[in-house]
Amino acid sequence: MPTLGNIWLFIGASLALLLTPGPAVLYIFARSVEQGRLAGFVSILGIHAATVVHVLVAVLGLSAVLASSALAFSAVKYAGAAYLIWLGLKKIFGRSEIPGTETGLKAFGYARLLRDGFVVNLFNPKTALFFLAFLPQFVEVDRGHAAMQIAFLGLIYTCLGIITDGSYAFAAGTAGDWLRRNRRYLTAERYVSGALLIGLGLTAAFAGNQGSSQS
Repeated sequence: MPTLGNIWLFIGASLALLLTPGPAVLYIFARSVEQGRLAGFVSILGIHAATVVHVLVAVLGLSAVLASSALAFSAVKYAGAAYLIWLGLKKIFGRSEIPGTETGLKAFGYARLLRDGFVVNLFNPKTALFFLAFLPQFVEVDRGHAAMQIAFLGLIYTCLGIITDGSYAFAAGTAGDWLRRNRRYLTAERYVSGALLIGLGLTAAFAGNQGSSQS
């Protein structure tokens, strides 16, 4: 297992990452506004069932990279840190991903919400790339059992995701409609989210250095 300090660092960085709106959060937000909190919570179950799939893929893929070459694993780690920084810059200087006036979504049954949530996150390239870019920074190769470390961190991320997404679903039931139309919020979210992603990239790079220096 990773050291306790590294786990807490991972939890803090994960929370910052999960609170940054992306496709899954926008889907939860929209469904919660249109159909209520329960619909949002059902969507969350589907979304994080797909997250577990991404965790399994990361365990198999990253473990294979580590088994083939420790140098290749380090390359993945630092490429991942650079990717997070690039996403932050893109968030700040690119187009806003948050729709401002979407309304009138068709109501779906809970089985459909569960399925759609799963599909949204399963085929979300950002989710897959985040696992490949983010998790390796906190794997301490010198402690061994890399696959177990990746799985452990992935499950922590999934549990945190359920909590944070649940908070979004709860809030969307009362304030979501206002937030989606408030231009000040949209502008602030863009810069705050971008700064968080850049900070996470830098944190990930330093975390990788810390993990590789421990004996």
